[in-house]
Amino acid sequence: MGIWSRIFGGSKAKAAEGEYRPGPYALDGGWLSASAGKFLNWWQMGSGLSQYGQSGAMVEACVSAYSQTVAMCPGGHWKMLPDGGRELISTSALSRVLKRPNDYESMSDFLLNLTDRLYRAGEGFAYAVRNDRNEIIELHRMRNGYPYVGTDGSIFYSLSGNEIAESRFDLSAPVPARDVLHVRLTSRRHPLKGESPILAVALDQALSGAAMNQQVAFYLNQARPSFMLETDQTLTKEQTDQLRARWDEQTQGENAGGTPILAWGLKAKPVNTSPKDNTLADMLKMSDQNIALAFRMPLQILGIGGTPFASTEALMSAWKSTGLGFALNHIEEAFGLLFRLKGMPDEYLEFDTNALLRSSFKEMMDALAAGAGKVLTTNEARAMVGQGKKTGGDELYVQMQDIPLSMAGKLRAEEAAKPSAEIPAPANDDEAPDMSDEEKGAAAKAFLYAEFAEMEPPLMIEHMER
Repeated sequence: MGIWSRIFGGSKAKAAEGEYRPGPYALDGGWLSASAGKFLNWWQMGSGLSQYGQSGAMVEACVSAYSQTVAMCPGGHWKMLPDGGRELISTSALSRVLKRPNDYESMSDFLLNLTDRLYRAGEGFAYAVRNDRNEIIELHRMRNGYPYVGTDGSIFYSLSGNEIAESRFDLSAPVPARDVLHVRLTSRRHPLKGESPILAVALDQALSGAAMNQQVAFYLNQARPSFMLETDQTLTKEQTDQLRARWDEQTQGENAGGTPILAWGLKAKPVNTSPKDNTLADMLKMSDQNIALAFRMPLQILGIGGTPFASTEALMSAWKSTGLGFALNHIEEAFGLLFRLKGMPDEYLEFDTNALLRSSFKEMMDALAAGAGKVLTTNEARAMVGQGKKTGGDELYVQMQDIPLSMAGKLRAEEAAKPSAEIPAPANDDEAPDMSDEEKGAAAKAFLYAEFAEMEPPLMIEHMER
């Protein structure tokens, strides 16, 4: 059988042909339900991929929000310094790939389509090209990928779905896992497979699709009349057809809006919408909320939520603490695994989410003004808004009255241990020095100054010239 059969051999590598597998089933056009997949001729029995493969407006909005937001965040290769700070590395293979993954895509295109594929199919793939020094120099997105586990536990991938990469490189043989970027969501079927959140809302999608299809059919076919004609007389079939034709002549086509003349005691009764049909909007709203819940998407991000957030920063912070934060961190860790980074906090990839606050200029400036000189230097704060350095802007500032607690306790102890200096009072008025009022005021000021300056007050003040 050859080397590939020995690597990928074994009964667990692939099930026997024709053996039943529980659904749902991933096909090229979408997902097929488990009930329909039991039959080989499911398309002849009226089943299709629409309930799993066709995404509605809510699914499209959630996926687009994730993919477009991730594409907005520029990435950086960071390394921890011995003093606890960090340094941006600009000469590594990862930093070069982050600037341009290949010659036909920008990094924004790459992240946009990778994240879109991640949330639609549950996993995204990319093929890594290395140079003679074994450094990754290019990344090529692949729409399809399938993992294989060898008998020795080694992992390989079968990649396809990129016409440019397939014409440049030989991808007919399985690719080692070290050359594959594989980002995947959770799956209970296989540790190397991922499943989209769309599967969790398949029932909601089916409900929404059925309701919308019924409404489309109603408006196209006019399955329900607007008026009903009633009479107490008994009419033959010919009379009924004749009356219906006369009614249609005055209410349809070019004569729509005409005034029909009723005979034989006929009365026109309008057909109102039933209360059951009025619940259609409520059902669609509930379905949209369930889809957003599965994607961990705040409805305010899509502009359809209830109570709005106080600011854009609060809204983005709430999303970053849930779904968006996970998406960014998950993609960062996948890149770190491919480029053999040490991981947090030593060496890691980080997408800068400050770019999401570009539309909120006032909030960003208030935050920088509050932190400049304390947490950030003035030049660091200026660099975050694209401004150049200024002389003296590389220092941190602190107010002079702010001292450590240990120093405050030491000063208090020294003050208590120092002997107090007293001015001896004169024995009687005759012994008191002959001083004018100005001299007495100067002596009092000198005493107060010496008291607060922790200096010994002068015991004698020379007479001032009168």
